[in-house]
Amino acid sequence: MNNHEIVKQIADRTAKAVAHYWQTRAAQRKKQEAGGKADQGLRSAVTGGAQMDGFIDIFTELVRQAGIPVNCILRKKFVELPGFFRPTKEWDLLVVRERTLIGAIEAKSQVGPSFGNNLRYSRSLSAPHTCAAMNCSVGNLC
Repeated sequence: MNNHEIVKQIADRTAKAVAHYWQTRAAQRKKQEAGGKADQGLRSAVTGGAQMDGFIDIFTELVRQAGIPVNCILRKKFVELPGFFRPTKEWDLLVVRERTLIGAIEAKSQVGPSFGNNLRYSRSLSAPHTCAAMNCSVGNLC
């Protein structure tokens, strides 16, 4: 895949990510119902995680094609940084190069209205400054 191939495929890849989102939600809801321990309302469809992985895959590929080495793109492991509203925060995707945090992405799924639960932006802004101030160990990986 050349450096701009993902841009050409963005509509198809986004459609697949959306399909993955809905399929994963449905599977998680069914799994909880089968186990007899379903969360209230629509919560059972999202508490298992992974429904946003298709979008994180797209972000990961965009970062890789921008020239960031694969070993500087972190998912699932080593994704914890010092937080602003809590001692640590796990992210879905971190990009760290030469001990510098380039990006931190947390994908959140939401269906329906949100009333006062939109603090993600301010928390994400604080992470790079906190990481630099605390000499974050994530930077040792790349």
